[in-house]
Amino acid sequence: VQLQASGGGLVQAGGSLRLSCAASGRTFSSYALGWFRQAPGKEREFVASINWSGSSTTYVDSVKGRFTISRDNAKNTVYLQMNSLKTEDTAVYYCAASAYMAAVTGTAYPYWGQGTLVTVSS
Repeated sequence: VQLQASGGGLVQAGGSLRLSCAASGRTFSSYALGWFRQAPGKEREFVASINWSGSSTTYVDSVKGRFTISRDNAKNTVYLQMNSLKTEDTAVYYCAASAYMAAVTGTAYPYWGQGTLVTVSS
């Protein structure tokens, strides 16, 4: 599966952005999906994941209540709605896919998109 992330940009603290990740392939609906981010000078970290049906989601504590992951299997797309953005959310955001269970570790995802930059200004 190939992934294409989009929707990043510059936003003021407190604002919102919605990231999208479009996937190719007929088996998209069977894949677990995740969002990860990497801030400058920091390691990549898990942000959110969603299982194949959308019935189960997981978030890193720092984004709980502010970010929402969702998917539209008819459109082969996964979304990350980001509200109440903070300067510490500034990072390159990556979507990832796995044919197995949703996970919080990047090594569980063999397929990755190219990343989209989110910059939150104060």
